Amino acid sequence: MNALDLHEAEAEVKIIIEGQSVTLVPVFEKESNHFYKRAKEAGIIAGICLACSKVLGVYDDNLGSGLAMLDDMNGHVGMKKYIEEGYQVISM
Repeated sequence: MNALDLHEAEAEVKIIIEGQSVTLVPVFEKESNHFYKRAKEAGIIAGICLACSKVLGVYDDNLGSGLAMLDDMNGHVGMKKYIEEGYQVISM
């Protein structure tokens, strides 16, 4: 909701789904979660951690979501690129 709020205020924002939260993508896809759907349609979800998806058994489902699988840091999603682009990283 915070990312959507910032996006609607014309702030540059990206959501990265990593850790245990990767298991929520198939749930959100199945239930057509309102906030997830809005964020996906707005293009503010940068992607999903590939390694976490594999380890937690949701790789195929997450791949089917159409979201990018992020793996630039030894299979995991790295923050370096985003920091270099001027983003402030907030972890929730």
